[in-house]
Amino acid sequence: MSTPTPDAGVRRARPEDADAVGAVHAASWTADYADLLPRRSGTVDPAALAASWAQAITAPPTPRHRVMVATAGPEVVGFVAFGPSADGDADPAADAEVVALLVHPDAQRAGHGSRLLNAAVDTLRENGFSRIRMWVPEVDEPRLAFVSAAGLTPDGAGRVLDAAGDGTTTVREVRLSAAIPAER
Repeated sequence: MSTPTPDAGVRRARPEDADAVGAVHAASWTADYADLLPRRSGTVDPAALAASWAQAITAPPTPRHRVMVATAGPEVVGFVAFGPSADGDADPAADAEVVALLVHPDAQRAGHGSRLLNAAVDTLRENGFSRIRMWVPEVDEPRLAFVSAAGLTPDGAGRVLDAAGDGTTTVREVRLSAAIPAER
């Protein structure tokens, strides 16, 4: 007899999820950020991303860092990674940062992103965080709309990332943040 699998859910990532997380990451970046990515071969390599995510899943930088996955049946279709904010103006005891929130292009607009964000906020609250932050490319209007609809607002911080590492491809990001409400 097999264990029933929910139609959709969110759970903590397991080591065996790393390949699927890498595949979601690559597919999402290719679909959502093709114009922003450097034009080098191997920029979005699912295997390299999977290796990086395997490390994040099995040996997170701190006990307060997490990777969670969204599932559709038994398949991983999205993920969220979060932990203490590394921003210079952050209080790492209180300020959390979502470092990645990605859903496979074929699974978008099915509620997975909302489930992931809600699970992240619940986990952050349980771990004593009182504020959530997220950096978003200012040209990513769908992601900005999603994060804004979830209650995060621009807090005035911005940064420019050098995507290629040589100054040829830069991405301006804005930071959005919100208080994490007390237990409901």
